[in-house]
Amino acid sequence: MKGVYTLFLLLLPFLFFSQQKGKQNERKSLVKTAEQKAKELAKKAPITSYKIISLQRDTTFVDTTLTIKKEYDYNYLRKDIFGLMPFPNEGQTYNTLNFGLTKFNSFPEMGFKAKHFNYLEVNDIKYYSVATPLTELYFKTVMEQGQNVDALITLNTSERFNFSVAFKGLRSLGKYINQLSSAGNFRFTSSYNTKNKRYYANFHYTGQDLLNGENGGLTTPLDFESEDQAFKNRPRLQVFLTDAKSFLKGKRFFLDHSFRINSSDNQNNLYIAHQLNYEHKFFEFNQVALASTIGTGSTATSVQRFGEANTTSNINDQSRYDRLYNKVGAIYENKTLGKFQFFIENFNYNYFYKMERTVATTTYSNQLKATINAIGGQYDYRKGKWNGTALLSNSISTQSTRNLDIHLNYAFNKLNNISFQYQNISKLPNHNYNLNQSSYDQYNWNNNFKNEKINNIVVNATTQWVSASAQFTTLDDHLYFRNDTLGDIKQYIKPYQFAGTINYLSLKIAKEFKYRKWALDNTFLYQKVTQSDAVLNVPELTLRNTLYYSDYVFKRAMFLQTGITVNYYTNYLADNYNPILGEFFIQKTKEIGGFPMLDFFVNARVKQTRIYLKAEHFNSSFTGNTYYSAPNIPYHDFMIRFGLVWNFFQ
Repeated sequence: MKGVYTLFLLLLPFLFFSQQKGKQNERKSLVKTAEQKAKELAKKAPITSYKIISLQRDTTFVDTTLTIKKEYDYNYLRKDIFGLMPFPNEGQTYNTLNFGLTKFNSFPEMGFKAKHFNYLEVNDIKYYSVATPLTELYFKTVMEQGQNVDALITLNTSERFNFSVAFKGLRSLGKYINQLSSAGNFRFTSSYNTKNKRYYANFHYTGQDLLNGENGGLTTPLDFESEDQAFKNRPRLQVFLTDAKSFLKGKRFFLDHSFRINSSDNQNNLYIAHQLNYEHKFFEFNQVALASTIGTGSTATSVQRFGEANTTSNINDQSRYDRLYNKVGAIYENKTLGKFQFFIENFNYNYFYKMERTVATTTYSNQLKATINAIGGQYDYRKGKWNGTALLSNSISTQSTRNLDIHLNYAFNKLNNISFQYQNISKLPNHNYNLNQSSYDQYNWNNNFKNEKINNIVVNATTQWVSASAQFTTLDDHLYFRNDTLGDIKQYIKPYQFAGTINYLSLKIAKEFKYRKWALDNTFLYQKVTQSDAVLNVPELTLRNTLYYSDYVFKRAMFLQTGITVNYYTNYLADNYNPILGEFFIQKTKEIGGFPMLDFFVNARVKQTRIYLKAEHFNSSFTGNTYYSAPNIPYHDFMIRFGLVWNFFQ
């Protein structure tokens, strides 16, 4: 018996190992089976099972085709920027050529709007539902010493739960002095619904930081316009600021969820809905040396571009902003009549600086803080060819707001539809209109501006023949920034409220002509502003025309698109940019525009990969140095850039 025990003890490790090995083989077999099933599912899954869902639950699908629209979307903002004039370095701000791109919101915002083009807002975040894990990689070269990447991975752990992780990163030194751009946009999303589909939730978190070197533009634009070969080396051109920078940072937690009270989905349903949005933002402007040098040698002069300050060096202005938004609503749904919602909104904000500031004998407060409560209703109708939403909300607190927003869309068929929108908004001023603190004396103020009143009508028609849109907007008590000094050397920027009425009219037409493998895509924008003073300034005409050729090559292994795009807008008194405020302001001394910008591109698609190669602004060397993004900030010169967008369906 003792020998049997001894033999058993000797054999036990081998039996255990054999058992573990069997289990491992079983696990490997299960993993292999799961992988095989995933691969089989990926082969069978149609592209419509890879869904991209907006906050409003509008759904599109992952698109790996190569079209002229993909060419227009291939940029840092990842969207068509017709109507925006980029600054010379990637990751900088944009001058707005098309006022119709302006979005209106009745609640006050932090301000510093010129810094927010690259900042992802709530409606910019997308949610996903995918049959198999999906990865998208975006890469594009930049102006100098850096790159721009955007990576996304999303997967469903089950049919009911999806999450995604994405990060967009940028670094670009730029061609001019003190023009570095460095940015990061992290986002995490998740979507969930219960098995019985009574509860739906969308959640996202974003962490974003946007850093820009701020050079203040050229001190002597005539040096740039002279075409002197010495200044072809752009760092030789003098700029106002050689050591200033601005920094915008923000984080946001967002939750949108709803619960159906009745246990089953019936003709009549009752829901409870809640939306939460908490956001913290931080804006900082730094400048080491206050004085700027204009000219060289015996002609050199020293100026303080932004005036006197309470320090002799190391400006460090910091603005902070917190907001907490809650919206709770009850929804009654009738499958025939649509959805009726009643809601209550609670909006808390705190815009503040570290302490009060005194300039001369005036003391400026350091905080704007309030709670705004509002009640409202919303009606949604989606049935057949009709799709419409009507929203009305009104504040019940001391600070008054109003928002009436009506959308109506009718689809004749898949190729032809028409939409109508009407907005009537009483908007509280953005915070930096009412309060700003700075080490610069001229940049301190406390104001109590009235609400801006906005009436906006937009009509869009998309047909198989032509796409057209018209917009008519009236602005009362419009807020804007203006330079209080004459000339272009000094900037003493202050906020003002326009006492009159501004009438804005625009007409946009887009049409593509095709002949065999050739196509000509055209977009035309006409704008007209009626006002007693030049407060809202836009070019009268803005054009984009693209002539391109498309065909399969290499035995249809590659789809190729190549062509030329020309962008053009007429002369106008463009707004200038101020780095302390991160805002554009009106000026009345210099018109820009009237120059063409020609790009030559060669794009290709191989399976799910789109490859882009572009010679940007290749006409810069032979059409004269009159191309500007703002009155003293040139648009970039000719350069060749390339990159790709790659989708993996795993």
